[in-house]
Amino acid sequence: MDNQDIKNRFGIIGSSPLLNRAIDVAKQVAPTDISVLIQGESGAGKEVFSHIIHQLSSRKHGPFIAVNCGAIPEGTIDSELFGHEKGSFTGAHEARKGYFEVVDGGTIFLDEVGELPLGTQARLLRVLETGEYIRVGSSKVQKTNVRVVAATNVDVFDAVKKGKFREDLYYRLNTVPLRVPSLRERKEDVNLLFRKFIVDFSDKYRSPGIQLTPDAQELLMNYSWPGNVRQLKNIAEQIAVLEKERVVDASILAKYLPVEQTKSSLPVFVKDGGKEDFSERDLLYKVLFDMKKDMVDLKKLVVELIQKGIDTSTFEKNSPYINQLYDEVSPAPSYLREELMNQPATLTIHNSLPANTGNTEFLPYETQDAEEVEESLSLLDKESDLIKKALKKHKGKRKAAAKELGISERTLYRKIKDLNLD
Repeated sequence: MDNQDIKNRFGIIGSSPLLNRAIDVAKQVAPTDISVLIQGESGAGKEVFSHIIHQLSSRKHGPFIAVNCGAIPEGTIDSELFGHEKGSFTGAHEARKGYFEVVDGGTIFLDEVGELPLGTQARLLRVLETGEYIRVGSSKVQKTNVRVVAATNVDVFDAVKKGKFREDLYYRLNTVPLRVPSLRERKEDVNLLFRKFIVDFSDKYRSPGIQLTPDAQELLMNYSWPGNVRQLKNIAEQIAVLEKERVVDASILAKYLPVEQTKSSLPVFVKDGGKEDFSERDLLYKVLFDMKKDMVDLKKLVVELIQKGIDTSTFEKNSPYINQLYDEVSPAPSYLREELMNQPATLTIHNSLPANTGNTEFLPYETQDAEEVEESLSLLDKESDLIKKALKKHKGKRKAAAKELGISERTLYRKIKDLNLD
């Protein structure tokens, strides 16, 4: 049986190379008895390929059953697939056969197999490997001879990596992978499928036929069809029933097509009331980076003092940073400020200097007991301090201060209010 015969028998429409490739795989694997995993988007027609595999196999005279694993509650899925004994759970008033027992000698199609609970996956793996299963509430091992064809619209391998699907079951099911192409991958078949559906529904509802203008055909072909063939069939039925105009152009057709969500790779501002916005986070990062820079500068100064001793060259090279530290810890007297203004490259210190460095330019000092003050590490304190400095630097001009801090003026106003800095 060639591909066209298969298409005619199972109602498949289209001539896409990807579609023909999927039919070739189904045709070649059907006579064997190995498991098949059919992958494809929702609405692409995965169940049709399970029928192809069954009807072209040696089990074609045996039973065939399709089970939607995602539609069965987790608490009853084991009972549905493997059966249960009377009294095994609440409501089990009598023994019941499961699908694997009923379909013995035939084919079972497990649609949405990725939705199976992990416990059920372990039971299914045992059936695939040994043909054995146990009813719920029983201890008797039973045998079955069933071919399993599974399907899923999710990335099962990704589910394996996330621990939501057993790796051994994945490789056992995926003996022969079969991928059904989405409708947007077979654009050349869209108009052909639409005409077929329109004819069917026009006959069903006894309504006049529908014709598409060239621009409508172009729109139909370029639409993304997230629901695939199922969505296209639904649109055709709506037009056949509701549309008064029998010649449909692009403007009319667009009314029946859901608006597509345009995807963008640009960054998007996300507002979350429970978290800081990006401007606040940037400000905190700035605080932390400034703290780190200060620590690095201080470490470099200490290392240089240890290695070279304390002399005028050390102060000349680091005088801006030393002046800043001195002002932050203890504001300098007015006479010292005047001296520093006249000599910006040097610093006169009125505290102790080591006497054993060999340098004669040191000044005398008085020894005082130093009290160690623990620095506050609160981000709010640092944030408040930065804002105060920026406002002081720019003489209260909030726009300039906000630019200096790297935040918006509106955010600065809010922070001034929140931190009581008015």
